[in-house]
Amino acid sequence: MKTLVKLEITRTLRNRKFMFFSVLYPAMLFLGISLTYKSGATAGDTGLSALAYLMTSMAAFGAMTAVLMGNAERIAREREKGWVRQLRLTALPGRGYVTAKIASAATVSLPSILIVLILGATVKDVHLKAWQWAGIGVATWAGSLVFAALGVAIGYLATADAARPISMIFYFGLAILGGLWTPLYLFPHWLQTMAGYLPAAPYAALGRSIELGNAPHAKDVTVLAVYLLLFAGAAAWLYRKDTRKA
Repeated sequence: MKTLVKLEITRTLRNRKFMFFSVLYPAMLFLGISLTYKSGATAGDTGLSALAYLMTSMAAFGAMTAVLMGNAERIAREREKGWVRQLRLTALPGRGYVTAKIASAATVSLPSILIVLILGATVKDVHLKAWQWAGIGVATWAGSLVFAALGVAIGYLATADAARPISMIFYFGLAILGGLWTPLYLFPHWLQTMAGYLPAAPYAALGRSIELGNAPHAKDVTVLAVYLLLFAGAAAWLYRKDTRKA
């Protein structure tokens, strides 16, 4: 499985268009949106500066971009080309393939997270303690496993032509409803409540809790853990179903 993970990471890093979109797009979006913020602006009653709030949103959004966009379509195309069928002839179990896909996708999300955090610290002058920077990076990276699992599930659910539009629906839908583009505190109360049970809002909340000097809330961690089990379980089930068809 380690060999497959290395192969997947290498293949992704060689895809320059994908790396540009997944790594630089969220960073440029962070810089662009931040230009509309006034100096010293606060993020509602969250206790955070507007820039610190936006930084965690864009770090989460960048990781979602890296693990969801492209991963599903790539898996769907591998199925059509027979690559997955070839892997079934090896000793690699189905859970190993799914785990390798999730792990490799989450690994390549790290650059997008780090670039946003570096820009926040150097260009936008966001001040945090060393442990907070490290904690935000680790929490955001770990949380991206949820969306990596979703990408794998979509890859087994859809054809190569349908995988991209389905991924984009989830991608933009979760980002918008999760308050990654528009601050969550501007939403109506009922929508804020609903967003708390979707994966994107609890995901971004991991970093914000650390920015405030606290540990991530148990509810946010629980919601993400449930979605990880749901998406990974769906991916494994769809893999086995696809195996029976072959």
